[in-house]
Amino acid sequence: MEKCKFIQVNSPEQGADQFYHLIKEELENDRLHVLGLATGSTMIPVYKKLTESALDFSNVTTFNLDEYVGLPASSPNSYAYFMKDNLFNKKTFKETNIPDGMASDLDTECARYEAALQNAKLDIQLLGVGENGHIAFNEPGTPADSATHVATLTESTLGVNSQYFENDEKIPETALTMGIASILSAKKLVLLAFGEKKRPALMKVLEGKVDKDWTITYLLQHDDVTIITDLDLK
Repeated sequence: MEKCKFIQVNSPEQGADQFYHLIKEELENDRLHVLGLATGSTMIPVYKKLTESALDFSNVTTFNLDEYVGLPASSPNSYAYFMKDNLFNKKTFKETNIPDGMASDLDTECARYEAALQNAKLDIQLLGVGENGHIAFNEPGTPADSATHVATLTESTLGVNSQYFENDEKIPETALTMGIASILSAKKLVLLAFGEKKRPALMKVLEGKVDKDWTITYLLQHDDVTIITDLDLK
């Protein structure tokens, strides 16, 4: 339990400030070359803070956690589009990587992405958490040794994420995602979670036991985890 450091803030904007200062320190000390990124509404204030800052990411390579299967990068609902809209069109990076949900052979794409990830070696992985405790698209029951794979999304995840879909485009039921082992291979993990709907997941972490039905609890197996939240968990 002592491995997870909790930082309580008053708002998502304050949470974004905390992440900004963490990233700034890592960049200034030449400890950030490969950065893992996440998507979703939690990350919008984070990327807004980064794009408005003077931070230089031109020597940083990024890897995103996941992407929907079957959505082209041009779809406003794809994570490739989200990343360009919120970060990549506004900040220059050395290289950016997102799984290709349009790949003709998804298993081959997963293996390619995982190999690139392990070759690059993540310095920091940014994470959010789903209401059912999933990190990336590692739904309940995902094994600890999972690498990048094709995930079938649960009804819970489909229900929550469908609200973000525009133009009546149907939410895909599968996605490519980094696995638990992929995520835990990062040197440092930073998870952001805001709002009451995230409380059950964070309370599971506080219990201090790994529970495969709450994949967020796999973070307990890592030596350097920071959780930034607006929830009072005492």
